[in-house]
Amino acid sequence: MTAGPVSPVTGDQLAPWAARDDRSRGRRHPEPAPHYRGQFQRDRDRIIHSAAFRRLEYKTQVFVNHEGDLFRTRLTHSIEVAQIARSIARALRLNEDLTEAIALAHDLGHTPFGHAGQDALNQCLRDHGGFEHNFQSLRVVDRLEHRYAAFRGLNLTFETREGILKHCSPARARGLGELGRRFLDGGQPGLESQLTNLADEIAYNSHDVDDGLRAGLLDIDGLCSTRLFGSQYETVRRLHPDLAPRRTVHEVVRRIIDRQVVDLIETSRQRIEAVRPEDIEAVRRLPEPLIAFSTDMQDQNRELKHFLHEHLYRHYRVHRMSVKAGRVINALFEAFVVDPRLLPDEARDHARELEREKGATGLARGVADYIAGMTDRYAIAEYERVYNPRELT
Repeated sequence: MTAGPVSPVTGDQLAPWAARDDRSRGRRHPEPAPHYRGQFQRDRDRIIHSAAFRRLEYKTQVFVNHEGDLFRTRLTHSIEVAQIARSIARALRLNEDLTEAIALAHDLGHTPFGHAGQDALNQCLRDHGGFEHNFQSLRVVDRLEHRYAAFRGLNLTFETREGILKHCSPARARGLGELGRRFLDGGQPGLESQLTNLADEIAYNSHDVDDGLRAGLLDIDGLCSTRLFGSQYETVRRLHPDLAPRRTVHEVVRRIIDRQVVDLIETSRQRIEAVRPEDIEAVRRLPEPLIAFSTDMQDQNRELKHFLHEHLYRHYRVHRMSVKAGRVINALFEAFVVDPRLLPDEARDHARELEREKGATGLARGVADYIAGMTDRYAIAEYERVYNPRELT
């Protein structure tokens, strides 16, 4: 796809079906309009300044943070998702500020130790509603961040919160009012939400390939058995036969991302033009999403995802890390639920408040809020403080 320079999309240039600041469904707590910036810019800025966002720097993507300085963390992943998502939003004349806010916030509720931490905490909460990081991200921005005098949380717009909540059980959706309606009645989120979800997929698949190769857990020959990687590797080797191996990998990954982004833009543009929804509310009433890959790209993505699942996420070194992470999470949860006095003052007060509201389930949720907010290294240090006799403070 060849195109000239693309300027930022202003309010007048937005597509009719894009989200607009002046048509937002608003915030949970009414506030005066921001000066010299839009509502979604305010959301983005609040996310960036939050403690939860800063902690993403030390939370695992695939490899535990202290394993190496060059592996991706939840923070670098979120920034990469935002970059990809903004490019797609601009090409489709959607709202870039909202897209960026959703992308930067989508992992705020992720546990330490990546999916291993999430699985362990979900098991700990099996009798108390379970744990899901998208819902936890919403808890972070709605309740757990303490920064503003007039309200708890970040008081983000409905549209940003809608984009954060990608999945939700009916039981939870019933307690979320209008935000949970689509999980009960059907329907879709806005296009900015839809595209950010797929930008997340593009980022983690492509960059997990890069990190897996860097760690020596994946090999080029194996990856070339997948069409998405193999076709781009073949092209790079033909065009640049003398390129150093590390630069070759970077070039291949760059092309994989570009190929997926172009396919997503062109396919989504065709789908949108076929429907031409009147506005964002018309998008929400549709039975299927409009942002999508072509059928062929979906198949290639699925193939690469399966390869990563079998050869990276199930690698014995990753599994060892996951098992140890699960032990840390389980041990901390058990210790704090049995004796909440082991919690730091603020976390203990929060857990006791929830216990008064919902009994044992509230206490378990409060403990989970504390653990989910930990970085990898803080969780390891807290485990040592709780269980190691030599650590008496």
